[in-house]
Amino acid sequence: MSESPEQANHPAIANLAEMVRLRYGARELTGFPRVQARQMMAGGHRSSFRGRGMDFDEVRIYQPGDDVRTIDWRVTAKTQTPHTKIFREERERPVLVVCDLRGPMFFGSQRLKSVVACEVAAALAWAGLNANDRVGSLVFGAQHQAEVKPRRSHHAVLQFIHQLRDFSQHLLQPVRDQFSLADILEEARRYALPGTTVFIVSDFHDFGENCERQLFELARHSNLNFCHIYDTIETELPAPAIYAVTDGEQQQLLNTANSTLRSDFEQAFLDRSQRLKRFSQQLSAGLLAFNTAEPVMTVLAQAFGKRRKGRRS
Repeated sequence: MSESPEQANHPAIANLAEMVRLRYGARELTGFPRVQARQMMAGGHRSSFRGRGMDFDEVRIYQPGDDVRTIDWRVTAKTQTPHTKIFREERERPVLVVCDLRGPMFFGSQRLKSVVACEVAAALAWAGLNANDRVGSLVFGAQHQAEVKPRRSHHAVLQFIHQLRDFSQHLLQPVRDQFSLADILEEARRYALPGTTVFIVSDFHDFGENCERQLFELARHSNLNFCHIYDTIETELPAPAIYAVTDGEQQQLLNTANSTLRSDFEQAFLDRSQRLKRFSQQLSAGLLAFNTAEPVMTVLAQAFGKRRKGRRS
């Protein structure tokens, strides 16, 4: 299904063509995805675990205890010394991208958080496919969810991208949110197989204790990464004035000249961000912050590009 001219040019709807174009930028993310050292899961990435598998590594002199089925008879006959084949085992490491497109994501001073989240999710999916991993996805809107089972297929990524576009369009008609972030994480926990690299793309506006319990369980078997989407206005209220604000149901006037309001507003965002950062460190999870005013590939290139060294913070 292609985009209509109205959809393609609508600033509140994720652009299908742009999300497809992100596949080219994703090719530069050669360090994607970074796996925690405690894991030995791999898709197109080698591990140090050696055993019987499909990826031939080397031939060496036979040692007591080696499987006789791996003896290289040609080398053995040539050297008159028993030699055995060593294989480097390859294990599946699916990538699961979970994208939050609930009502609060329909906000932004320059670009909507929902549109930026769609671009981040699309770029991660393309990067996973480029890394030769199976890519699956979960998308959550206000009252609906959609999934794509992990597959090593361009069709799976394109299906995901179409879902992102459709769910971002649904935000044009605000309805009450049915899902909490804890609900989303619980569903991701049921969906993620052991060894999965999981990316949670959200503004984490309702991140709390219930979320932490779900994430503890998810982190036991998965490699977690948080993609925090935020807008500059969430960090600091606009210039002092009277503004009309709405949540889609009610409308009120906001006086940003109130110094107490400004201070409390800034502290609330800081507290939430610091809590997410501390928790990501506790779980040894990756944490990437995306400002809606900046290109998403800039952040991803810093995290997974060729020049990136060391762990993400």
